[in-house]
Amino acid sequence: MNTYNINDENFINSLSYQNFLRNNPSRGYLNIRAYAASQAIPISGLKVIVSTNIDNDKVIFFEGSTNSSGVIGGISLPAPSLDPNNLDAPNKTTYQIEATYAPDNLTKIYSVNMYENVSVIQNISIVPDMNLGLGGL
Repeated sequence: MNTYNINDENFINSLSYQNFLRNNPSRGYLNIRAYAASQAIPISGLKVIVSTNIDNDKVIFFEGSTNSSGVIGGISLPAPSLDPNNLDAPNKTTYQIEATYAPDNLTKIYSVNMYENVSVIQNISIVPDMNLGLGGL
C-alpha cells in the first residue's frame, strides 16, 4: 500500500482518483473536538491526519493540529451524493482519523462515515499520562 497526499499532482491526475471523485462528487464536513477531563480541558496541538483507502492506497486528505480550544473545524471531504428518491440507507465514504498526542506518545484511530452536506463531529478524549516520575507510588 502506497501513501499519497491529496495535493500530489501525480495522484490527482490518476484514474483511481478520478473514479473516486466520480463516486464522491459532493462534500461532507468533519469537525474534531479534543478534550480531557470529561470535556473540561481542551487539548491543543493534537496532531490529526484524515485519510481514506482508494484502490488499496492510503490517501491523506487533511493534516493539522487542534487549536487552543481543542478544535479543528470544517474539514471538507468528498462524499457520495444523496438520492432523495431512494429510501434505503444512503451511500457513504469512510475516512480514518489518526490522532496523535505527542506529550504522551499516544495515538488513537477512529473511523467516520461521511455523507453529502452532513457535518460530523468526532470527539476525541485524551487521558494524560499521570506518571510524574514518583517511582512506583
